[in-house]
Amino acid sequence: MARKISIKKYAGVYFTESKVRRWRERPDKVYWVKFKDSSGKIRWERCGWASEGWTPEAAQRRRFELLEQDRTGSYKPKRKRRRERITFGEIAQKYIDWARQSKKSWKDDELRYKRHLEPVLSKDPLKSVSPLKIERLKRDLYKKGLSDSTVKHCLVLVRQIFNKARAWGLYDGPNPIRQVKLPSPNNKRTRFLTFEEADDLLEELKRRSKQVYDQALLSLHCGLRFGEIASLKWGDLDFRNGIIHVRDPKAGESRQAFMTEEVREMFLDRMPEDVHPGDLVFPGRGGVRQKSVSKAFFRAIDKLGFNKGVEDTREKVVFHTLRHTFASWLAIQGTPLFTIKELMGHKSLAMTERYAHLIPDHKRDAVKELANKFSIVRKRSKIAPQKLVLDKVVN
Repeated sequence: MARKISIKKYAGVYFTESKVRRWRERPDKVYWVKFKDSSGKIRWERCGWASEGWTPEAAQRRRFELLEQDRTGSYKPKRKRRRERITFGEIAQKYIDWARQSKKSWKDDELRYKRHLEPVLSKDPLKSVSPLKIERLKRDLYKKGLSDSTVKHCLVLVRQIFNKARAWGLYDGPNPIRQVKLPSPNNKRTRFLTFEEADDLLEELKRRSKQVYDQALLSLHCGLRFGEIASLKWGDLDFRNGIIHVRDPKAGESRQAFMTEEVREMFLDRMPEDVHPGDLVFPGRGGVRQKSVSKAFFRAIDKLGFNKGVEDTREKVVFHTLRHTFASWLAIQGTPLFTIKELMGHKSLAMTERYAHLIPDHKRDAVKELANKFSIVRKRSKIAPQKLVLDKVVN
């Protein structure tokens, strides 16, 4: 709890400042009064927020009222505040209700809470959830055999629930996650397709599903995520300039992708005669946005045997492998990392550096070239004196 600060002008009146609430461009204040009752016990009573109209003068009047109630025997201490009794489960449910309206991934949050957090934390008051309890939760999640990535997602969900409780004014303590080290999962994919494998995959998809073939072609040629492909509308395509406007991508910002000639022809072939800018380019059943990759894609992968005997999930070929392949091909042909970053829509260059090892080693070539030039100069300097001696002998 925040430290109570005495207001010297008003005896027995204190205030604390909120870390999340604002009032008139400053931290909101909550006023408290302190007094000793007839039994000699120190009593603290909370008055209210400055934003609710409370002032030091009003708090002092309240203190006088409480002292008078104690003198006449009518004083009844406040029961423990509701905010101090509120449980993690109650806040978690409020968070999930909020996420249902505000987050696309709310179902993931709800599932993680139900499976991993509710059995352990739901009945605990927020103030009793300590860093030690979170460490024990982390240990137990690993005992279940969960991956680093899943454990991290669960702990991040705990952090988000506490942050929302603070933002909603239902909790004013520290976030226990701040003292817990989150796992650092290594989920970087290294597998990408060769040109021959990509060609085999497209041919297999063409036999199975025209739509999945077109989606795979688009990801291989332009590096789009499946979610971006599923959200693509005809109004996002600029055929005159060969630009695809990628709206609301995972990175949180819009970006541009560029049509290859094959992608442009694919779009024109798909375009209906009565096209509307707001229509989806790749509608799912019933004309709504696709939520997941078609099973035809995975059947094609199985038929080609790309994942046969592969245990490491990072090495398995999935739809996202096509986007990874796009970036890998760019790196192999010597495209600068910053250009790859922009084309991929990465937030930071660090995300793109996983492709650095594929870029031709121009630094090594530059050093070799420098050494070769220096070697030539040295050879000339050794030949020149001999040539002078020969000239003198001849003359």
